[in-house]
Order: sequence, then structure tokens, then C-alpha cells
Amino acid sequence: MASTDTTQVQDSGSVEAGLDALETAAVGRPSFRQTFVDKILPPLIAIAVVLVIWQGLISFDIVTDPTKLPSPGDVWGEAKDAWLQGTLLGYIWTSVSRGLLGFLFALIIGTPLGLLVARVKFVRAAIGPVLSGLQSLPSVAWVPPAVIWLGLDSSLMYAVILLGAVPSIANGLVSGVDQVPPLFLRAGRTLGATGLRGTWHIVLPAALPGYVAGLKQGWAFSWRSLMAAEIIAYSPDMGVGLGQLLEIARSNSSMAQVFLAILLILFVGIAIDLLIFSPMERWVLRSRGLLVKS
Repeated sequence: MASTDTTQVQDSGSVEAGLDALETAAVGRPSFRQTFVDKILPPLIAIAVVLVIWQGLISFDIVTDPTKLPSPGDVWGEAKDAWLQGTLLGYIWTSVSRGLLGFLFALIIGTPLGLLVARVKFVRAAIGPVLSGLQSLPSVAWVPPAVIWLGLDSSLMYAVILLGAVPSIANGLVSGVDQVPPLFLRAGRTLGATGLRGTWHIVLPAALPGYVAGLKQGWAFSWRSLMAAEIIAYSPDMGVGLGQLLEIARSNSSMAQVFLAILLILFVGIAIDLLIFSPMERWVLRSRGLLVKS
């Protein structure tokens, strides 16, 4: 009997040791070489392929009109000229500062609004469908009324960003709260976590996956809204952002500058996602034991 008990204890210890080993492998940080191969190299290869195909269209005379498709060298020349003139970083910073500040305002408004809609039935019934409708409404539709209400001023940029991002942030949080297991809420009430304390310690942490997804979508809507506002509501007094640069290039029929503006807009969107939202998503997954190495 003692031998059987000893065998069971050893088997249990082996299982625990195996689980510990799996857990250790899951939380271990990959080497730089593995990170480079898995994360950095694939997009670099994709960019190289696009550039080769792009240059091939020019070199093999498939596209012969430079006013339709400029070469990568022409676009690089535009970027170099803007850099030497000291305007390239100014274009980027003007748009990025507007986008991040507007997104911060949207975060401050959308978070409590989402909690209110998620936790109060009457508010959900009254405002929930409106938020969903606003989320599906193209952000560019808000630019003309914003110009009429606020004039050609930076405030119209922030207004358009708010109208585009707040519904996504609020709906993301509502979705996250709806997916919180009722057992968590009951356990929190049993431990005295009710009201604001329960919201802070139970609801928000449990709703993080949906909330982070809403934040990511909210930023995408913010950036798109800002670009639409900058293109339509152009004024020299407002400073030249990437959207204004695109509109100036179109007015001057400079396809190289048009492509430069488009690539810069794409670059900023990808950079913000990689620097802010992807690490945030990995942190949420890792904190729940869902981020494991394959």
C-alpha cells in the first residue's frame, strides 16, 4: 500500500514537473535571432518583393507613363528632397501629434461611455444602437459639418477624430464586459468588490481583450478620420500634415509626391501598431497564459 502511495506521489510529481516545464517554455523570451527570423525578416522580404515588382513594371516598360506610376527612385528622390529641406519630419509630426492627442481625448470619453453602456440597461437600450450606427458611418461624412461648425481650424481635426474613434472604443469595451464570466462578478461581490471597486478590480481586467481590440480599432478609425479631414479641409494656416501633403501633391499632379504621402501614411499606421498596440495585445495574452511559443 505504501508502495502504491509512493508511486502515485511520484507520478503526480512528474505531471507537475512536466506542466512546470511547459509553463517555463511558454514564458521564456525568444532570442534576437529567433525574433529577427519570425518577426522582422518576413515583412522585409515582403517589402523587397513589392519594390522588385514595382521597379519591374517600370524597367520592362509595362507602365511607361511616369505621371501614372513613378519609379521607386523618383519617390525616394522626393523623400530625400523633403528631408534635405527639413520638412519631412514636420509633415509626419503634424499628423502624428494630432492623431495621438485626438485619440487620447477619444480614450478619455469612450472608456467611461463604454462602461456606462455596458452596465446600465437603460443607457444600453438608448445609446447602444446609436454607437453601432456611428461606428459604421464613414468618418469622412463628418468633415463637411465640422468645417461649417468649427471652421478651418485644428479643432475640426479633433472633432472628426472623436466622432470616428469614440464609438469603436466604447463598443470594444462593451463587448469585453459582455464576455466577462458571471462567476467573476459573483466572486467579486462575495469579496466586497462592488460599485467602482468591482469595476476597477474585476470588470476592467476581465474585459481587457475586448477593450484592447476596441482601442486598436479606435486608433485605425482615428488615423483614417484625420487623413480624410486633412485632405478635405486643407488650409495653409493649419500646418501641413500627411493628408495635406497628399492633397498638395494631387493639386500639383506630382505622382512621386502622391506616392510618398501614401507610403508615409502607411508607415505611420504600421509603426503605431507595432510600437503600441501589438505589445499591448501580447501583454494581455501573456497575462492570461495564452501567449505560447509554437
